Amino acid sequence: MKAHDAIRAALTEAAARLGASVAASTIELEQPRDPAHGDLATNLALTLAKSLKQKPRAVADRLVATLTLPQGLVRKIEVAGPGFVNFFLAEAQLATVLAGVLAAGGNYGKGDAGRGTKVNVEFVSANPTGPLHVGHGRGAALGDGIASLL
Repeated sequence: MKAHDAIRAALTEAAARLGASVAASTIELEQPRDPAHGDLATNLALTLAKSLKQKPRAVADRLVATLTLPQGLVRKIEVAGPGFVNFFLAEAQLATVLAGVLAAGGNYGKGDAGRGTKVNVEFVSANPTGPLHVGHGRGAALGDGIASLL
């Protein structure tokens, strides 16, 4: 099970213990912009606060207290700001992800989404009666790059 899925499942169970019903698929779990805020963060406490009639920070503290995560998944969990819950993944978990990336090699990140679907990339739209400028060249280069990626 991936770290995101395990944390979402644990948050769903913790929310249920607090008396809130939330689907795992609706829980926002994102990588914070600042690495000091952990590897993953959620605003679940902020979204549950109104329905639980409690302050977001109190909901976040209760969520963290009732969380049950698989052993070795995270090294630290902290509550920050008005009620964000920050997760710091264990080094072993990060090493597992890195091992998967290295094993995949050049195929890492490749997928089948959109395979077999025809697309039309229209990228140079120069006015035939007007002068050409740098923007047309930039559009041509960008469009060609996008078409190559697809």
